[in-house]
Amino acid sequence: MNWITQPLILEGEKVKLVPLANEYFDELTEIAADKRIWEFLSIPGWQKEDLHIALKSALLKRMNGEEYPFVIIDKLTNKAIGSTRYMEMEERFRKLEIGWTWYTPQYWGTKYNFECKLLLLTHAFENMGCVRVQLKTWDKNLRSQAAIKKIGGKLEGTLRHHMIRYDGQIRNTVMFSIIDSEWPEAKQALLEKLK
Repeated sequence: MNWITQPLILEGEKVKLVPLANEYFDELTEIAADKRIWEFLSIPGWQKEDLHIALKSALLKRMNGEEYPFVIIDKLTNKAIGSTRYMEMEERFRKLEIGWTWYTPQYWGTKYNFECKLLLLTHAFENMGCVRVQLKTWDKNLRSQAAIKKIGGKLEGTLRHHMIRYDGQIRNTVMFSIIDSEWPEAKQALLEKLK
């Protein structure tokens, strides 16, 4: 069963999140070629075959109602600048995760991520009725941890030896969440950051 009515398009001032589709694979592959993007992620996405397998898997999981992957579009250029998704979606418990977020490096540290997260969180809490949205990252990814804190994520703890990456490294995963009672304050802080 799908919790999300499809197609779901989320649009702000700078970014538009559109459903992932095969037509975006080549554009995403081109911008994903920069190895810096994948330093802390779970696959070697600079390799076309690995990225395509992950993208096709995301499409199948959307069909099953497990995930909802998006392409992040810069409205100024109308070009793809990265990808993100709702994942670990559990309607019964009204919770989900925002993850698998990556951008081409020229957008790192800009307001694009704030607006992207504002769109995703607003839809999750205000349209889907979520009581919890979680975000997680590798404990070595300090940039990601700082970004999650800036959008209102509260540190919950570390899952030790949570994953084994494609290169054999064992990953400890740092867990964050925002719950429904925290959302109004987090939303206001995000709106302030976008001014």
